[in-house]
Amino acid sequence: MEDYAAKMLLKTDAALREYVTGHAQYREAAVLAALDELRRRGHPAPEEAALRPGLEAAATAQRAREEAAETERRSGAAGDNLEEADPALYSPVSIVLFSVLPMFTMLTGGVLMGMNLYRLGKKRATLGLAFFVIAYLYIGSLLFSWAVLNWGLSPVLGVLLFNLPAALAYVLWFWPRYVGATSFRSRNVLVPIMVWMLLAWGLQRITPYLIRQQPKEVRQQLERMMPPNQ
Repeated sequence: MEDYAAKMLLKTDAALREYVTGHAQYREAAVLAALDELRRRGHPAPEEAALRPGLEAAATAQRAREEAAETERRSGAAGDNLEEADPALYSPVSIVLFSVLPMFTMLTGGVLMGMNLYRLGKKRATLGLAFFVIAYLYIGSLLFSWAVLNWGLSPVLGVLLFNLPAALAYVLWFWPRYVGATSFRSRNVLVPIMVWMLLAWGLQRITPYLIRQQPKEVRQQLERMMPPNQ
């Protein structure tokens, strides 16, 4: 609020009288400050007794309105800050889709889940997730090769069966345990998609080499699933 008392100290008696005589065009708090300053100088306004009660009531009401408006403004700002404070996380749906859709793998979903945990400051949980992904990749790859070799499992079905348990672990174990009911904003998935497209392009270039490293029986199964230009 404006400090009218300090402002009136610098005005002449004539200027102060102008506030009193033309009180209808000035703010009530300013007129009251002018009356107080005239009284302090030993020249009280004759009309002060008639004007002061109404001016004080109006000034009190104006001050209450300003304080209410300021309180509302601060509450709105606090609400905006709380909303902005909600972390941006990849949703469970995004994590599952990035884990099981044909163009992605459980490793992609694990990376998104790990980014969530890291953003929440849960470094030990992030490290635990990394150990889980590494162990799952190792054990799952062995089981995948064994199933293709001994059961004649279709690689396409095998990949789905390989990715699904990991996706469920992300959203049914890691999420409830380390994220829980944390309020969050859904994070845009466009960047992960673009990054994965670049990685997929690189993987396409090294796939023939990786296939050649597999046992002969597994290699033959995989080669039959590859497009002719591969």
